[in-house]
Amino acid sequence: MTSDDSHFFSDNALDSVRTQRLVDETLGAMDDGELYLQYAQSESFSFDDGRLKSAAYDTTKGFGLRAVLGEVSGYAHSSELSEDALKRARDTVTSINTGPGGTLALHPKGTNEKLYAEENPLLGMAFRDKISLLEKIDAYARDRDPKVCQVSSSITGEWQTVEIIRPGGHRVRDIRPLVRLNVSVVVKDGDRMESGYQGAGGRYEYSQLLTQENWQGQVNEALRQALVNLDSVAAPAGEMDVVLGPGWPGVLLHEAIGHGLEGDFNRKSTSAFAGLMGKRIAAPGVTIVDDGTLPNRRGSLTFDDEGTPTNCTTLIEDGILVGYMQDRMNARLMGVDATGNGRRQSYAHQPMPRMTNTYMRAGEQDPAEILAGVKDGLYAVNFGGGQVDITNGKFVFSCTEAYQIKNGKIGAPVKGATLIGNGADVLTKVSAIGNDLELDSGVGICGKGGQSVPVGVGQPTLRVDGLTVGGTEG
Repeated sequence: MTSDDSHFFSDNALDSVRTQRLVDETLGAMDDGELYLQYAQSESFSFDDGRLKSAAYDTTKGFGLRAVLGEVSGYAHSSELSEDALKRARDTVTSINTGPGGTLALHPKGTNEKLYAEENPLLGMAFRDKISLLEKIDAYARDRDPKVCQVSSSITGEWQTVEIIRPGGHRVRDIRPLVRLNVSVVVKDGDRMESGYQGAGGRYEYSQLLTQENWQGQVNEALRQALVNLDSVAAPAGEMDVVLGPGWPGVLLHEAIGHGLEGDFNRKSTSAFAGLMGKRIAAPGVTIVDDGTLPNRRGSLTFDDEGTPTNCTTLIEDGILVGYMQDRMNARLMGVDATGNGRRQSYAHQPMPRMTNTYMRAGEQDPAEILAGVKDGLYAVNFGGGQVDITNGKFVFSCTEAYQIKNGKIGAPVKGATLIGNGADVLTKVSAIGNDLELDSGVGICGKGGQSVPVGVGQPTLRVDGLTVGGTEG
């Protein structure tokens, strides 16, 4: 054990050896399960309208004990790290065992190289320096343009230690930093007001995130978006060819397609992609992966929250469905290997199949040539919120930055454009894939089953033919 054992054992009423013995006794007659221990520190600072709006710091620790038998799981969690609490949890989770003993699931093989440093970002920068930086962001944004009327910014940081214990002495530990900077700018011209937003983050220290070049770049980008929207016209409506920009627009793939390729939805046949393994579901050239092994990325994990090393899992290869994202339980029930996609929000939640960094691989076409090939359409660069129905793949996404395309050239910015379609259908309408793959800047948050986890998205420039656009032009 290492020096940070104190988070779970030395300073608490838990003993490492007795804890392992209790896990062995509790889960030995089950199909699967684990003890998940978590210690987390987090902080957030919010600056708005020229002053510090909020500052918060929190420390949490606790455990979650899970027993799995067939498709049934028993789960108990507590913020009390003690042997008595663990025994009470044992009594709860073992209540599902009403039949003969199960066959314990295989332990994950291999180990990832560490994908991020262990240093605690919360300790690397003084409190006063964080406030001073937010003041500088506010002043810098207001000095950039007289139209700026409001500036909001925030810094968040987190540092977690997790340990996952299974029967037979199988234990893994992961130390996870996570930081993020957000900037929002509102501009005003006469009676019209518009906004722009930019954020960045990842699994590293503040010193890497909060460089002057980086935070000034975020302010400049947020301001640029706001000024573009200030000149926007009403969006046209109807069926048209749409070009999606690289990077963050991959959130559309994440929502409209990614969730439908998670193992639980397909095992239960509630996904639009259920039963289509080995079938063509996308246009030739479309290859989509979920990769939890990218160093320092927001969605990356050295191990998932069940102790399985993360992987780069190919979901769609050249248009053919070849894989799903799997946690341990769904993988066992479907007779396949776990892919390292078992994730949970905290010790108080059970793991489920979740995305990490999901993106489409690059093609060979020049983005400028893709745009030049569109006579009359929409160029969507940034997205806001969206809604998706996993069972049928239908989605609606709002564009926060989009432009008309006229005779192969980018035209006026438009306001109020929404993209409407079906995830399975939109894949078949991809007619051009750019060579400019980008990942998002590190701000993704994914919700599922009442749980939120950090994720990443990405894609190259894409042309999608015949997509329905909802507009405001009247």
